[in-house]
Amino acid sequence: MSDLETRLVEIVRADPDLMHVLRTVRGLGLDDWRVFSGAVYQSVWNAVTGRPVGYGRKDYDLGYFDPDVSWDAEDAVIKRVAAAFDEPFRSDVEVRNQARVHLWFIDRFGEPYDALSGTDEALERFVAPAFSVGVRLEDDDTISVAAPFGLEDVFSLTIRPNPHRPLARGWAKVVESASARWPELRVQT
Repeated sequence: MSDLETRLVEIVRADPDLMHVLRTVRGLGLDDWRVFSGAVYQSVWNAVTGRPVGYGRKDYDLGYFDPDVSWDAEDAVIKRVAAAFDEPFRSDVEVRNQARVHLWFIDRFGEPYDALSGTDEALERFVAPAFSVGVRLEDDDTISVAAPFGLEDVFSLTIRPNPHRPLARGWAKVVESASARWPELRVQT
């Protein structure tokens, strides 16, 4: 485990709300799941900038992978996850079957999106390497980390476009929103 990965795990473990989400989701037995995006990178940014745990966090993005791409199957999982939490977590944990993303992505974001083969593959397509970090609480209580671009950007407070995809259509909005909450961010284009 790299020094940055060790530090990330320490930050995750120091966040009681994030750990609550990870423990609860682990108990649900979802296939190929991760909590990713803002719930993870924003925790790092808070630790690096000295902000309180949970500052700026809007939600907990939970991805899992089920080859059944029907809406009914995903809706059943969304309801099952919601039933496992009390408020405010019930409203804050956003669940998406990564096997279904290609079905709705173009309508929502105006960009094509090829089907995925697993949850970790989704991280490779996020708009910025700093956002492309996911964690899972394993059965043995270790925290596994998926970060296809590494962890340097998230720890150096750097937002730059994903080099493997076109600039996201909502890039300016993403940068503006993040910079408003963490003005220390360094934006590269």
